Amino acid sequence: MSLRVWDERVVPRLTDLSLRSREVGEMREVACAGLTGRVLELGFGSGLNVRWYPPEVTSVTAIEPSDLGWELSEPRRAEGTVPVERAGLDGQRLDLADDSHDSALVTFSLCTIPDPLLALREARRVVRAGGRLHALEHGQAPEESVRRWQRRMEPVQRAVAGGCHLTRDVPALVREAGWDVVELEQSYLPGPAMSRPWTWCSRLLAS
Repeated sequence: MSLRVWDERVVPRLTDLSLRSREVGEMREVACAGLTGRVLELGFGSGLNVRWYPPEVTSVTAIEPSDLGWELSEPRRAEGTVPVERAGLDGQRLDLADDSHDSALVTFSLCTIPDPLLALREARRVVRAGGRLHALEHGQAPEESVRRWQRRMEPVQRAVAGGCHLTRDVPALVREAGWDVVELEQSYLPGPAMSRPWTWCSRLLAS
């Protein structure tokens, strides 16, 4: 199987399976709380956030590069009450007007975007003044012992998981992109210690 076929036909299914656990769902619910109005979602994936959109959300502009991911999301979109429009493939270059959205959401996607800083700056441009970014991402762990394993495993992770990075410092990237982090929670997902290189998560709100 070629790498392209793996990335296009296998990785979206593996991502859907690995990120729909009860524990991750609870974190998604918290991350989505407070979203309002027209929402920009970077890395819509297979639609795992749809069930957690609060009633205050009126529409979602989905940026999703994977055709299979979008296809997998169809049942969730059909069951949801919020209209979702796929409006692009690349979060680094949004064909959207300045100040055209009320909120932005990104979950488990900044790890794979080639230039996450550019994507976060694009979200900053598109979200109106006073709007917020809601993010839930995995990334660089606080302990050096875990970071060493993240650095060792990252080349393999990138090869088998569609370019996913383990070592990105998500809060630092958000701040560098011009957002002010107003709320930040970080912890490991439940599981054995050997899983820690993959499970250090940051949930944040930024404005």
